Amino acid sequence: MTSSAEPRDGAGGAAEPGLRLLAVTACPTGIAHTYMAAEKLTQAAEARGIAMKVETQGSIGAENVFSDNDVEAADGVIIAADKDVDRSRFEGKRLLAVGVSEGISDPDGLIDRVREAPVHQGGAAAPARAGAGRPGGGGGGGGEGPGGPAGAKGKGKERSIGYKALMNGVSYMIPFVVVGGLLIAVSLALGGDPQADGGLVIPDGSFWKHVNDIGTIGFTLMVPILSGYIAYAIGDRPALVPGMIGGWIANTGELYDSKSGAGFIGAIVTGFLAGYLVQWIKKVKVPTFVRPIMPIIVIPIVSTSALGLFFIYVIGRPISWVFENLTDFLGGMTGASAALLGIVLGLMVAFDMGGPVNKTAFLFGAGLVSKNPEVMGMVAAAIPVPPLGQGLATLLRRRLFDAQERETGYAALFMGFFGITEGAIPFAAARPARVIPANMLGGAVAGAVAGIASVGDNVPHGGPIVAVLGAVDGVAMFFVAIVIGTAVTGLATVALMSLGKGAPKDAETAPPSPSPAPDAAPAPVREPVLATAGGGSADAGTGASLSKAEDTSPAEDASPTGTAVPEVLSGYLTENTVKERLSAGDKDAAVREMAELLARTGKVTDTEALVRAALAREEQGTTGLGEEIAIPHAKTDAVSAPVVGFARAPEGIEWGALDGTKARLVFMISVPEAAAGDEHLRILALLSRKLMDAGFRQRLLDAPDRSAVMEVLGEIQ
Repeated sequence: MTSSAEPRDGAGGAAEPGLRLLAVTACPTGIAHTYMAAEKLTQAAEARGIAMKVETQGSIGAENVFSDNDVEAADGVIIAADKDVDRSRFEGKRLLAVGVSEGISDPDGLIDRVREAPVHQGGAAAPARAGAGRPGGGGGGGGEGPGGPAGAKGKGKERSIGYKALMNGVSYMIPFVVVGGLLIAVSLALGGDPQADGGLVIPDGSFWKHVNDIGTIGFTLMVPILSGYIAYAIGDRPALVPGMIGGWIANTGELYDSKSGAGFIGAIVTGFLAGYLVQWIKKVKVPTFVRPIMPIIVIPIVSTSALGLFFIYVIGRPISWVFENLTDFLGGMTGASAALLGIVLGLMVAFDMGGPVNKTAFLFGAGLVSKNPEVMGMVAAAIPVPPLGQGLATLLRRRLFDAQERETGYAALFMGFFGITEGAIPFAAARPARVIPANMLGGAVAGAVAGIASVGDNVPHGGPIVAVLGAVDGVAMFFVAIVIGTAVTGLATVALMSLGKGAPKDAETAPPSPSPAPDAAPAPVREPVLATAGGGSADAGTGASLSKAEDTSPAEDASPTGTAVPEVLSGYLTENTVKERLSAGDKDAAVREMAELLARTGKVTDTEALVRAALAREEQGTTGLGEEIAIPHAKTDAVSAPVVGFARAPEGIEWGALDGTKARLVFMISVPEAAAGDEHLRILALLSRKLMDAGFRQRLLDAPDRSAVMEVLGEIQ
C-alpha cells in the first residue's frame, strides 16, 4: 500500500541528493501521533531533497510497509515510536530510535542525527551511544535535541528504555491475569459447594473443576510471560526463552527450597537479567561459521542455563531465608497487640501479591485458623484490598490509566471480591514505586481494623466472598475493614500517580514519556459567558453572517452559489457541519457547540448523550493535538451514522495540548459503536496527516466563507 508518506524523489530542493532514509512511526494507540509524525518527517525530507519512506504502525495495521529492497537501499532508519518496533530487519543499518513526539517536534534534527547514529547490530535495541552525551536508540531512547513535548533529555531518555521493557511485559501479562483470575472466580461462584465451615470446594472431576484448572494455568503462566516479554523487549527473540524459563523458575519456590516463589517481583528481575545477558552475549566475537546458530541455539542455551542456575543458587537462597525468617518473626508477634499484628500482616499481604512475603502472611494465618481465627481474619481483610483499591483508582481518575488498564480495573474489582490478590499485579508491575506503597497502606489499615474488631475467618481464604458464604465472625466490621482499606489504597494510588505525573499511556495526544502528563497541562480558561450555537445566531468577526437557513436547513450539500461542493471524508463532513466561528470560550462549551453543529445533519439522535461521550473521552486524555488543532471524538450510539464537523476559533480555545497552543481549528468526529473500528481510525488518520501541513492549516483559517472552507477541506484525501 502506498501512503502519503511514500518518498517522492526530487521533491523539495537538491540539497542532499542521493540520500535515502526509512522511518517507522508508532504511538501506543496508533492513531493521531503515528500519522502526525509520519507527515512531519516526510515534509522535512522533501524540503531537503531526501528520499524517505515512512511505515506507519497504527491501529488500522501497518501501512506503507518496507520491502527488502527498501531496507537494502536505505542509508539510515529512524524509529519514532512509543511502543516496541521489530528492529531485526534493520541489522547493518544506521538506526536512531526516539519517542514519537520527537518525530513531530524535531524531524529535521532526526534526519541530521540518523546519519551519525550507530549501526544496528541486531537485537531489540540499538547500541547505547551515538556520540558523546547522546543516548542512542533502544526502547525509545533519544539523542540530543528536544526529548518530548517538554524537551526532556538525558536521564528521562535513559529511564524510558527500562520503562518500555517493563510495560511490554505488563501488556502481555494482563490477559493472563484477567483470564486466569476470572475463570477461577467464576468457577468458585458457580461450581463451588458451600461447606459447613463457610468455605467453597469444587468437586473433583466436575465441569467447574476443569474451568478452575484452566484458570490456574493462566495464573501460572502470567509470571513467566511477564519475565519473557521484558527480556524480549531488551534482547529480542533470543531473550524470550531465558526470560520465560527464568520467570518460571522465579515463581517455583521448590526449585530453590522455598515454600513460595518470588512472584512477579522475581519475574521482573529475571526479565531484565535475561534481556541484558543476551545483549551482552551478542557482543561476543565468534567465528563466522558459528554466527548462524547463535540466535537459535547458542544464545538461548547459554543464557537460559546461566540465568536459571544463577537464580537457583544465588538469588533463590535469600528468598528462602526471607520466607523462613518472616515466619519466625510472625510467630513471635502472636502475643502482640491485635492492631500491630494486623498492620504487619496487611503490609505483607499487599507487598508482593503472591510472592514470598505475601505467602508467609497467608500461610501463617491459615495455620492458625483452627486455634486463632482472628489472625486469618486480619489476613482475609487485607487480601482483597490491592485489587479492589486499584480498580477503584481506575474509576476515580480514569485519565491516569490507559484503556487496557481501565478494563483490567473492572476485572480487578471482580477478582478482589473473590479474594484474588493477584488482580492488582498488572498495576504494581507497571508502576511499582507508586502502586505497591498504596497497596501496602490500604492493606495495613484493613488488617488493623480487622484486628481491633477481633474479626475471625474460619477458612484459609479472603475477600468479601468468605463473608457472603458465612465463614466470617464479625461480618459488619469485616466489610468496614475492607471498605476503608480499599478507599485508602485507591486514594493513595491516585495521589501518588498525580504527584508523580503518571501520564496515561494510551491517549493519542499523550504518548508515554518523562514529560508532564495531561493533567499537568494548564487548566481550561473559563469565560464568564458560555455561548452555544442557536437558531439564527451570527458568526461575528469573519465578515460573514450565518443566515437562518444555515441553522435550520436539513440540506447538507447545497452551496449558496449552486456550484458543486467537494466531498470531504467520504461525505461525513458537509457544508452543513462547518461553522466559521465558534462562540464558545472554553473546551466544554466548544464540545457542546460542536455537538449541536453535528445535530443539524439529523444523524444525532441524542445531543446530550453525544456531549457526555465526547467529554468522557476528554477525561481520558486531551484531544488537543498541538499545532493549534483539536479533534474531539466520540464512539456512541447517540449518532445513527458517522458524522464529522469543523469549526474555527480565531482567538483559540485552551484544550490542554502538550505544545501549549490553543485550538483554533476544531474537528469533531462521532461514529456509532458498530462503526467504531476502522472507519473511526481511518478518519482520524486522514485528518492527522493533512493537518500537519502548515499551509493547509493557514488556508483553513484564511478561507472567507463556508464554501471556501469546503474547497480547502476537499484537499483531504
